[in-house]
Amino acid sequence: MSSRLNSIIFIVLIAVFVISSSVFFVDQRERALLLRLGQIERSDYQPGIHFKIPFINEVKKFDGRVLTLDATPARYLTGEKKNVLVDSFLLWRITDVAKYYTSMGGDEDRAKLRLSQIVRDGLRGEFGKRTIKEVVSGDRNEMIKVIMAAANKDAEKFGITVETVRIKRIDLPSEVSTSVYTRMEAERERVAKELRSQGAEESEKIRSDADRQRTVILADSQRQAEVLRGEGDAQATEIYADAYGQNAEFYGLYRRLAAYQNVFKGDDILVIEPKGEFFKELSSPSLN
Repeated sequence: MSSRLNSIIFIVLIAVFVISSSVFFVDQRERALLLRLGQIERSDYQPGIHFKIPFINEVKKFDGRVLTLDATPARYLTGEKKNVLVDSFLLWRITDVAKYYTSMGGDEDRAKLRLSQIVRDGLRGEFGKRTIKEVVSGDRNEMIKVIMAAANKDAEKFGITVETVRIKRIDLPSEVSTSVYTRMEAERERVAKELRSQGAEESEKIRSDADRQRTVILADSQRQAEVLRGEGDAQATEIYADAYGQNAEFYGLYRRLAAYQNVFKGDDILVIEPKGEFFKELSSPSLN
């Protein structure tokens, strides 16, 4: 009885082992590859539970997410034959697990090494076409597009897709920095002088225009003042004439008395003989 029970338990354990060896699970974040005696049999598994033949089939799983490769900073020559130190990274994923396993043996480190070389070649080629100013302050989108297109063309045969390439930082070696900064300073100084000269020229134009307008305004004002003064004198003359016409004798007396007041004002003593037209009123018998 005991021997029979042991046999049943042994058979059950074997069955459990066989069943567990026949079932495998593919996570949605994974890519699975089924091998049959070392040869690729299937590589299109969807997430879920799947089955295989124990001891004959083998399942290889790889990360199906977007992976990051932080490249080692490297030096590249620009079109001016100047060195720049570039720190970059790229995002990639496995899109064809069969090609990936065949070309890279499923080794992620080997794939990263190959991708690093591909991206370095692309950066070297694109930096060699541009000046330091273009790579530091210019638009890098076009350069990145060219690098990604070349990288994906090479990586396709490895079952890999490069999602993006990004440049984190571009530094100038110390021997280049001084000359570049000096040249940039000279360029800024040239632009500043040009702007100052343009400002001075514009200032002179504004000042001369203001002087011209001032002269025109003053001349016009003086002309209007002379016109108004003449009109006022004419009106005064007309008023005086009207008043003189109404009582000529009184008007003459008023004017002569006003003249006397202007002549004989103050404490000065004037000894003269009151003869002549001006002193007519003083010598008139009516005043005696």
